[in-house]
Amino acid sequence: MSVVRINAITVPAERAEEFEGRFAARAGMVSKSPGFEAFELLRPTDDRGVYLVYTRWRSDEDFQAWAASPAFQHGHRQHSTQGPVGTDSSLWSFDVVQHEAAG
Repeated sequence: MSVVRINAITVPAERAEEFEGRFAARAGMVSKSPGFEAFELLRPTDDRGVYLVYTRWRSDEDFQAWAASPAFQHGHRQHSTQGPVGTDSSLWSFDVVQHEAAG
């Protein structure tokens, strides 16, 4: 089955729009990567201030290849040139052991 990688990123409320804009500017880049299955940017609806960047991959090797790719580096260019929007981040890793979809 698939693997899921979730990047939990703490974003101050005053920078949330900028954070979402950076993702919108690079929409579609990850979907071209071999082994890519799904992406979602989840905005918090409580007072945590933690966005979740959800990606699902065919394998960990596919995720690692994306993370090492020029496309990944290009997508994170603003982070290195304009500084990070988030104040903290943590990468969570999961194996999908059960999946159900609308039918």
